Amino acid sequence: MSTNYTKFTIAVLVVFAAIYGQALAGYTPAELLPESIKCIECHKKESPAIYEQWGQSRHFRANVGCFECHKAEPDDPDALEHEGQIISIIVSPRDCARCHEKETDEFASSHHAKGGAIIGSLDNRLAEVVEGNREFKTPAFPEGNSAAAVSGCWQCHGSKVKVLTGGKLDPATWPNTGIGRINPDGTEGACTSCHSRHIFSAAQARYPDTCGKCHMGPDHPQLEVYNESKHGFTFRANMDKMNLDQPKWIVGEDYDVAPTCATCHMSATKTQPVTHDIGMRISWNNRPPISVRPEKSDAKLGLPGANVNWQTRRNNMKDVCLNCHGDDYVVSFYQQYDALIELYHEKFAKPGKELMALAKPLLKPAKFANKIDFIWFELWHHEGRRARHGAAMMGPDYTHWHGTYDIAKNFYHELLPELEELVEEGLHSKNAAKKEAAKKLQTAIDKLLNSKNHKWYLNK
Repeated sequence: MSTNYTKFTIAVLVVFAAIYGQALAGYTPAELLPESIKCIECHKKESPAIYEQWGQSRHFRANVGCFECHKAEPDDPDALEHEGQIISIIVSPRDCARCHEKETDEFASSHHAKGGAIIGSLDNRLAEVVEGNREFKTPAFPEGNSAAAVSGCWQCHGSKVKVLTGGKLDPATWPNTGIGRINPDGTEGACTSCHSRHIFSAAQARYPDTCGKCHMGPDHPQLEVYNESKHGFTFRANMDKMNLDQPKWIVGEDYDVAPTCATCHMSATKTQPVTHDIGMRISWNNRPPISVRPEKSDAKLGLPGANVNWQTRRNNMKDVCLNCHGDDYVVSFYQQYDALIELYHEKFAKPGKELMALAKPLLKPAKFANKIDFIWFELWHHEGRRARHGAAMMGPDYTHWHGTYDIAKNFYHELLPELEELVEEGLHSKNAAKKEAAKKLQTAIDKLLNSKNHKWYLNK
């Protein structure tokens, strides 16, 4: 073995030891607390799977047990007395921050932490009102909740956890590991969304299916797009070479066969550390009807990312891509992606939004009381997102057949006919305001269909 190679190997080991030591320094107890030992004696018999999971975890090897995580102060909102100790059922980000301060701060700055903000949004109106009713009645909600929202929306986005007498948790809001769960101590988020109890595995958090608990389905099919992409099937063909259990897990050093969701959005490169703010490598926010730059959506939520522009974030992502691809490849990919976003905006999203605003005086006032409400909602919320996410993650089938094809079909043969019917009804209305609104809408439709993007529809 050459002297240079030996020196290089020693240097790598020193760096690894420094990283690993830093990860544990300052919060590795010399031994388990007596309270935790008492917990273990019981839970080893009463809930053996939890005990076994904990026994495989790094927490076990670092002498972090039950009480270290679940201990509470008597005045905590969700404190309860259990076997002579004051504990809380929920381990919140504040509790995790006792040891993982950096990770918790990064998470708190992310869109994930704000997932619970969906409560009261247009999406949640569907589950609360249109799909649901108020028949799920619990102590904290005597007037009831919608079971569709409780078991659907809230399980991904997070619920606002309500505490009952004695520290017990209301069954409408617990169990819940939604990513933006609003905890009794005021913190936002649930670390166990990705690092499942009680093994808290980094490898599991790096595995694509973990993200797929929420990032799948007709409106945000990131897992399905990933699975059809070259990234996805290369990962599945080479899972045994991914070294998912490696502590530092740097792309290009610890693995090189394929990226996962974590690789691109969170995990370390040779020049970037791990981040728990999943927006720091995203250059478009494709959630709204019209995509926006992420710093704008961060500003709307009051997040510090408002000060980080999209160009910086794109360069962060390019740094990941360049581990496997050349610069020309990466630059050209982003040109393709931006072109798809522009096509969607200019041909469908902006005109659709304008036409829906003009149609408002002709509609029943309640959201989703009109057929056209569903048509427009699915155009941007389902089909529009699928096209944009498909392009972002190199999934051609989702970009085209599940994306732009569905958008075009429903824009021309669902949305426009409904708008024309509204015009016809409005023109024959005895209400002068509706007649005027119908005329304005007809003018806008005519102008749109005679524009370069749409005149094919008139056989021009």
